[in-house]
Amino acid sequence: MDRRKGIGAWGEDRAAKYLKKKGFRILERNWSCRFGEIDLIAADREYLAFVEVKLRKSDAFARAAEFVDRYKQNRLRMSAELWLSLHETELQPRFDVVEIYTPEGEATKKPIINHLEDAFQ
Repeated sequence: MDRRKGIGAWGEDRAAKYLKKKGFRILERNWSCRFGEIDLIAADREYLAFVEVKLRKSDAFARAAEFVDRYKQNRLRMSAELWLSLHETELQPRFDVVEIYTPEGEATKKPIINHLEDAFQ
């Protein structure tokens, strides 16, 4: 299990760097509550993005975003609602997914990163 947490943190680091390059500020990492955990909470000038990071070696079986199923979406919605009740913002909230493909795992020099904005409602 520690190995999975390590590779997950590696992926979240890559996603955070990618979002920063796109002009986002990372407000929270691994924010957790009784409903679950939000990998990243990021803001730009217009949006507050609740970001799920999905790391896979390839999309041969399915795209990484497809693993954010209805159950996971509901848990993310409830977690986001709680976060919003604790933090005032005028930004438009949305749910994003960052897919990261790493054929060689952490040894991948240039992972493929796809940012799916407003991935679900």
